[in-house]
Amino acid sequence: MPKKEPGKVERIAAGIRDKIERGLLPPGSRLPGVPQLQREHDVAYQTARDVYGVLEGEGLVFSRHGKGTFVSLVVGKLLSDRTTRYLSANREAGGAAGAFEAELRARGLNLKNQVVIDRDVPPKKVAEIFGMHHRAKTLKRARIMSACLPGNDEAAEVIQVATSWFPPDVVDACPVLAKHETGAGGSKSRLAEAGFKQVRLREEVEVRGPSLDESRALGIPADQSVLEITHKGLTSEGRVVEVCLHVLPRNKWALAYEWPIDNPEPG
Repeated sequence: MPKKEPGKVERIAAGIRDKIERGLLPPGSRLPGVPQLQREHDVAYQTARDVYGVLEGEGLVFSRHGKGTFVSLVVGKLLSDRTTRYLSANREAGGAAGAFEAELRARGLNLKNQVVIDRDVPPKKVAEIFGMHHRAKTLKRARIMSACLPGNDEAAEVIQVATSWFPPDVVDACPVLAKHETGAGGSKSRLAEAGFKQVRLREEVEVRGPSLDESRALGIPADQSVLEITHKGLTSEGRVVEVCLHVLPRNKWALAYEWPIDNPEPG
């Protein structure tokens, strides 16, 4: 029985995928625009768009409005070791302003951060964690976090969005949290200096669909799922002094956890 020929979308996508995997299209390479791809392969405009849609879903390419479509800077998934990434030596490595920048630098990439700082009412679950009134405001640090090649931020690829919240009294004692640049080690190092050292972390991971704003910020299709990590930083007294909501494209990240367990009873 003869093999069924792949559809046009699959066939064209397979050709581009092969070039990416063989390094003929290196990370950050600009790809032909949809009209050019349409002409090159003599296909309908929507077919050309669907080709890039398939490759975006696989995490191999990304598009930026008004700039074009590029080969992903992270071909394959970022493996985030949640058990070691927040150690001070790791998150401050080379003067990095936190764990995420240190992770990118280890891959030869730079961090491009869009930061919005405001006082706002936190989501219900954050207010409950802090024991705040549901209408009370506190400091919010919202970041759209992109990877870019050194010396070239035109092809910056958004890798995650993250929003951190801090209790009002902690903000009063650590005003640097309201600044765009918090220095080496990021907010965790500044909190430690202000007497709120985090000695234990707790994370809850949920797989869900993105909101419209998240879909736009991450540059992903609305039907592509994301990982939401609710990250809590606790002091030695057991108080939560930071809650960060990380939203990660599912096709870009793998999370790793390791912890000790009790040795089996001797037989």
